Amino acid sequence: MTSKIAKKTRGFSTALTQHPFAKNGGQEKVHLRILSTTDLHAYLYPYDYYADAPVDTVGLSRIASHVAVARTEAANSLLVDNGDFLQGNPLGDLAAKESGAFPDAVHPVVAAMNVVGYDVGTLGNHDFNYGLDVLQRAIAQSDFPFVSANAVTEMGRTGTDDRTLVPPFILLDRTLTDGAGKLHEICVGVTGFLPPQTAQWDRRQLEGKLAVRDIVESARTHVAAMKNAGADIVIALSHSGIGPDTAHVGMENASAALAQVPGIDAIVAGHQHMIFPGPDVAKTAGVDPVRGMLFGKPATMAGALGSHLGVIDLLLEQSGDGWRVGASDAAVRPIAEKLPNGRHRPLIGDTPEVLSSAAAAHDATLAFMRRPIGRTAVALHSFFAAVAEARSVQIVAIAQRDYVRRALRGTEHEQITILSAAAPFRAGGRGGADHFTYIPAGELTQRHAADLYIYPNTIQAVKVTGVDLARWLERSASVFEQIVPGVQDQVLLTTQAASYNFDVIYGVRYQIDLTQPPVYASDGKLLNGGVKRIVDLTFEGAPVTDDMEFVVATNNYRADGGGAFPIAAPAATVFRSPEAVRDILVRHITAKGEIAAMPFDTWRFCSVPNTSVIYDSSPLARAFVDELPHVKISKIGEGPGGFARFRIDLG
Repeated sequence: MTSKIAKKTRGFSTALTQHPFAKNGGQEKVHLRILSTTDLHAYLYPYDYYADAPVDTVGLSRIASHVAVARTEAANSLLVDNGDFLQGNPLGDLAAKESGAFPDAVHPVVAAMNVVGYDVGTLGNHDFNYGLDVLQRAIAQSDFPFVSANAVTEMGRTGTDDRTLVPPFILLDRTLTDGAGKLHEICVGVTGFLPPQTAQWDRRQLEGKLAVRDIVESARTHVAAMKNAGADIVIALSHSGIGPDTAHVGMENASAALAQVPGIDAIVAGHQHMIFPGPDVAKTAGVDPVRGMLFGKPATMAGALGSHLGVIDLLLEQSGDGWRVGASDAAVRPIAEKLPNGRHRPLIGDTPEVLSSAAAAHDATLAFMRRPIGRTAVALHSFFAAVAEARSVQIVAIAQRDYVRRALRGTEHEQITILSAAAPFRAGGRGGADHFTYIPAGELTQRHAADLYIYPNTIQAVKVTGVDLARWLERSASVFEQIVPGVQDQVLLTTQAASYNFDVIYGVRYQIDLTQPPVYASDGKLLNGGVKRIVDLTFEGAPVTDDMEFVVATNNYRADGGGAFPIAAPAATVFRSPEAVRDILVRHITAKGEIAAMPFDTWRFCSVPNTSVIYDSSPLARAFVDELPHVKISKIGEGPGGFARFRIDLG
């Protein structure tokens, strides 16, 4: 259990302190440390490719330094990855291109992970975004095994009979040292899981090739098999968030329910990009966010993009002929700390070997991202994308609409009105005050296109009725809190609001009545079927009727069920293209030459007299308040975490 990398701190303080389990674990007691990463999303360097600038909050190169230190603090350790490692930034996109930026070399993400020295990994939903060929080629180059119990290539009658894409679990026979220096043979079983929705979200890539079983069902099958095969302890790599305590079939965020499966001793959670233990996750009967426990079992969720390292410490005690967990501890280690002004201070330096392994990929990504594609006469930003139309969203919608319009010429759908749905992807929230799209007027490059559209989604079009259209918009409007008339400075966005689920549909006009309760919950479940937030929905000045037909240009994630919108059904798709939305956007910008200002005439909030809401945005947003004359926005001052706070008068 030795590391491939030496301790590298580059002048940062990293005090070495043994865990109490190492000191108190005498003879016949073994301290085992489980180190984990999750949702790396191809972030190897501490660099923001969208801003073309270094950043202190991301990067495997810094996590690797934490790993080196954490290994010195424990006699026995394992390093695991919890999935979503291949996709998520332009470096990952470039490495996955069909032509291949590095066709004869090891995938740069895998090369970096090999340097750090992982023991085992699992797969996340985004690892399938580029298709099975890219994924399988990448994991074949790894120096460590991958496991996934519920990613199934051939479904059997039960999970026992399934043929899985990678082994459902692995048994790691390890010689571990107890507190007295005595050696013990201990078998560590590791299994992995990903959301069942993965097969739906990437239907174009996976249909007929991969199915995904329910997480808890798969766990019951394979954990029992691991124990029967001799596993002393079992670690579950759960690329799934911490959701309801009670299991139900098809749960996307099943880690709390998974913890209740007999035989599991520790859980590495992910997918939600949250921090656990910590205040991101609410306390329930089974969830202890202070101690990092899920139904009495230690668990971590180490943020995303290399922001944190998960650390689970287990004190193993002999029990009969085997071993059991006698005590446990869970924690996360950040690579940076957030200062009161919203900026970050690094807590640890880079590991040079990781930087070296990814240097060619990093340089190639920078060169690609700096290629010019056109110009814009106006700034494109998402500073106010949740309270008004945004040009950064509008340009994507227009590119999608024009592409689908051309594609449907000569088909049976040619005469149907084409609308276009797009959402802001970088719009603050949990991502912080820097997590906004901001492109000044002037030259546009590939990095700007990647900033406007950060995902590798492909374009798709669905046929909907007026009823479907209204439901789509109601689901989108669930990001807002219900507002009480006559009350000032109310919170506008729900804590569960995900900007990528705030679709704006271009080609119609509508208003959002915030005084009404949301029709749908943040997970897409129907809450209030008898109310309407979407009012005055019109097309070319006339009300949209229930039986009207439209084609909506969107992306494969949304059309195939992503976000649990009520319009998604395979039969609704009338056009499906392998082309990435970002590539379509680049061609649109290149063909136009220069992007000009377009009118904002799609949506707005209904008037509510003597009522206001508060909205937090980037400090840079202050310069663009006058850009939206139909919205009564005023500057309040500073918000928490480096945000700027604004008041929106709804009267």
